[in-house]
Amino acid sequence: MRDACVTICDRRVMRDRRGRGNDATTCLFKLFCLRTSMSTQKTPKTPSRRRVRSEAKTPLTPSLLSAFNTVSIDSPIKRATSTSIPLSDAFQRQASGGVIRKGGVESRLDVVTLDYVPPPKSTEVKRSRSTPVINLSDRDRFITSRDHTHELPGTLDQMANPPSGSPTHTARLAAAAGVPLNRRILGYHLPPPMASSDTTLALQREFARPLYANRPGTVATSTGATTNKTRKIATQPERVLDAPGMVDDFYLNLLSWSSLNCVAVALESSTYIWKADTGAVMQMGEAPAGTYVSSVNFSNDGAFLGIGLGTGDVELWDVERGVKLRTMAGHQAQIAVLSWWQHLLSSGCGDGSVWHHDVRVPRHKVMELLGHNGEVCGLEWRKDGELIASGGNDNVVNIWDGRVGDAPIAGDAVPTGNAKWTKRNHTAAVKALAWSPWQPNLLASGGGTNDATINVWNSTTGARLHSQTTPSQITSLHFAPHKKEILSTHGYPTNAVMVWSYPSMEKVAEIRDAHDSRVLFSSVSPAGDMVVTGAGDESLKFWKIWDLPTAEKKSKISGRGEGTTKSGVLSIR
Repeated sequence: MRDACVTICDRRVMRDRRGRGNDATTCLFKLFCLRTSMSTQKTPKTPSRRRVRSEAKTPLTPSLLSAFNTVSIDSPIKRATSTSIPLSDAFQRQASGGVIRKGGVESRLDVVTLDYVPPPKSTEVKRSRSTPVINLSDRDRFITSRDHTHELPGTLDQMANPPSGSPTHTARLAAAAGVPLNRRILGYHLPPPMASSDTTLALQREFARPLYANRPGTVATSTGATTNKTRKIATQPERVLDAPGMVDDFYLNLLSWSSLNCVAVALESSTYIWKADTGAVMQMGEAPAGTYVSSVNFSNDGAFLGIGLGTGDVELWDVERGVKLRTMAGHQAQIAVLSWWQHLLSSGCGDGSVWHHDVRVPRHKVMELLGHNGEVCGLEWRKDGELIASGGNDNVVNIWDGRVGDAPIAGDAVPTGNAKWTKRNHTAAVKALAWSPWQPNLLASGGGTNDATINVWNSTTGARLHSQTTPSQITSLHFAPHKKEILSTHGYPTNAVMVWSYPSMEKVAEIRDAHDSRVLFSSVSPAGDMVVTGAGDESLKFWKIWDLPTAEKKSKISGRGEGTTKSGVLSIR
């Protein structure tokens, strides 16, 4: 049997040498024959204690040795590319199954049939570093918990605050800490909505408040005024004048106090002058039929009064004689504001233009300033006459050089001026303007209802130095002549008179509800201690705001000075 197998093996080797090449099947077949021959060979059994390793080996014949020497096994890569034996689909399936059948002889290989299977994807939600890992095995067996505590919650609130298994214990902790159960100390919330720019709702809320309710930035008192510990102001006016027919219009300027201690007030189509020293009242004429008085302003020396009309004309009156000197026409809309510097009377028109009128010459228009797209309702010359500031209904503040004008363009009769600075920080009409008497380069401006902000500008550099928000629209501003303070008057909803310190912009005092209607007009006395206010409630009120310096107080004792008033209630008729 052994010889037959060897002979078959030798024949198969010779056949492979002729043309079929080497294959793993041939080698396996040889090994199978060798194993069969060794199993069939009878060898005498030797006791295990005398048996040696050499005795267990089976001797090889010369033909088998020569067959092993001539057999070479190629690498799997070469075998895959070999074209000596065609590979059929059935053969590949057999090889992958671990059993190779060749010529009726089977041999099983150690083929791994179970491939690597990745674990199923975890349903765990990605957590942040601040979220603790919940391990069931680490739970304390002495703390009661429910089965659903380890489940992933669906919201951030549930993730941060898992339900507690002891409601009474949680309630005791909340009571001891003073924290409501439905409120988290550190919680995630959406950002608050943006504030609306519409102030209608805020105004309605203010109107709905009780008459003496607290308003923003104020402290409730029984007297209706607030002052600090170091400053006291009178909460009641020194004098009240009846002013029937006063127009309730934010854009007009119907009140002026001259250096000769005379107060001019416009009531519909008439203009009156009240002399504070004597209490006498004098009418300065009537406006033409079909129009009204829109602005009044005294000259620097108090000798002349400028009156602006709704038709666009500007009248010039002699105060002492009560005579109209001239009418300067040219504007096409109402004159809402007037301002003087020496012989120049500047007028702000509803068409956005500012004209300089030289009252000494027949051709009165000497310069035109164009820089507003809306009605000019604020206009103020600086004391030295070098700069003039204007504010308009287009929310713009312009600072002009009053000394220099461009050459007239072809077709123009007068030169025009360009603004030195243009400020667009306000969000409402700018009517309130004031230059500082003790620091000439400071200009204060105040905005209307949608702005209600006081801005202080440096006219030299153009920088905004301070900005102070107030509770309501600003109708007028004044720097105190002898103190570093700013006075502001306000409309709805406070109808107040406020005093601010400078440069801290802290509120020194406030007179709430100074009038029954919004405080639209104001002016400071020549002495600098009194302020007169006018409102739509058809009344004028005089307030004692500042104290006079010591030197001026002594002069008041020796004789009558400027700015003194009498107590009582008078009427302008």
